[in-house]
Amino acid sequence: MHSLKSLHLRIAAAFSDTRFNEEPLQLYQPIAYTLELGGKRLRPVLVLMSCDIFGGDIEKAVYPAMGVEIFHNFTLLHDDIMDNAPLRRGNATVHQKWDTNTAILSGDTMFVIAYQHVAKTDPLLLPQVLDLFNDTARKVCEGQQYDMNFETQQNVSIPDYMMMIRLKTAVLIACSLKLGAILAHAGESDAEKIYELGIELGLAFQLQDDFLDAFGETSKFGKAIGGDIATNKKTFLFLKAFECAKDDTLIKLTNFYFDKEIPADQKTAGILEIYRELKIDELTRVEIEDHHDKAMKILESLQFDPVKTTEMTELMQEMLGRER
Repeated sequence: MHSLKSLHLRIAAAFSDTRFNEEPLQLYQPIAYTLELGGKRLRPVLVLMSCDIFGGDIEKAVYPAMGVEIFHNFTLLHDDIMDNAPLRRGNATVHQKWDTNTAILSGDTMFVIAYQHVAKTDPLLLPQVLDLFNDTARKVCEGQQYDMNFETQQNVSIPDYMMMIRLKTAVLIACSLKLGAILAHAGESDAEKIYELGIELGLAFQLQDDFLDAFGETSKFGKAIGGDIATNKKTFLFLKAFECAKDDTLIKLTNFYFDKEIPADQKTAGILEIYRELKIDELTRVEIEDHHDKAMKILESLQFDPVKTTEMTELMQEMLGRER
């Protein structure tokens, strides 16, 4: 078994050996910039770890794992344009550093490069791998559309929101785990189980992201705190607050969110105060733990040697205790 640290190092080395210095530089420099920002590269590590757990050769999974990470970064690049986000991982977003047209085109190119990497796999497994990747890419786009729809849709429920983050976030984490299983020639039943584990882990991961947007620190989180509040984004916290608020608290919450005359800093501070009053932070943590526990039960049902799952358990904890 490979250690979690060694898998992180293997992915880091793979990206370090990859150069994006082709012409025209205006197209490839933003790609290099995006990938050099790094992040924790959890998705490619999940590919390698799943492959390892199922007894596969991780070296045969490195390129597909890189493809998943490049695709993930492509989605972030375009998401930042749609959200008009100024920061990503503590640095200027591509559309801020260059311009929107450059960000769109560089993102499109990243999508192609992601496919090229995913396609570097065992030819016998390629149809199955591409089916998984295509299905995932489509679902991620569906999730992003639902997310945008929710911005103007008045009646959004928590189940609606959970469906959206399943598509936008969880399916790519699930894809990473199933991809590793496929590359290790795991059985169909086991590949489906680890996919469902990824769904539960992905839901917990996105809920943690929602939580950190409200209660994290910019220096650690890598993004501006309160961004979701400032844009009235219908996160789990937003929806739970409106579900729990009554009487004067509901009136105050509604005013803070929808009175455009209230300064942004005052709005954020006021809503966070209401969140704490309603214990939205605690309720969100309970929801995160629920999905994490479901993921752990699926891992236990696979009946691996406990030695094999130690690193996976550690990675799952790392994902939910992450700062960015």
